[in-house]
Amino acid sequence: MTRTPLSLPEAKEQAKRLRSRLAAGGTEISHGQALELVAHQHGFRDWNTMHAAIGNRPPVPWVVGAKVRGSYLSQAFEAEILAVHQVQPGWFRLTLDLDEAVDVITFEGMSNFRKRVTGTVGPDGCTREKTSNGRPHLALVMAPSR
Repeated sequence: MTRTPLSLPEAKEQAKRLRSRLAAGGTEISHGQALELVAHQHGFRDWNTMHAAIGNRPPVPWVVGAKVRGSYLSQAFEAEILAVHQVQPGWFRLTLDLDEAVDVITFEGMSNFRKRVTGTVGPDGCTREKTSNGRPHLALVMAPSR
């Protein structure tokens, strides 16, 4: 099952791409028909129902299942988002499953590997908490599509 579009512009862009791809394959449909098909793909009865459900809200930047990359305690990683909880406008507590565990201790002879990380990030994708060298504990960006 596909996820619900996060905003109306995203849903409209999906309809535009669908219409274009169908036309390339020889099937012409109207823009309205494409909107209806997108609504059905996301589990809605029709476009009007979907429009009412998602409204004109801004997109949520973090989505369960999305791939992200960044750094945790200065260690680079790629991960999948397992959980998202909005704690206040623009701030989200995320639980990440790292593709590969990272060692969060920089001392020789000692290790502490983490595979799952939880942190609260703001609009810039960074935590308020910082390491002694001034870097955010957790800094995220969306991973490029594969």
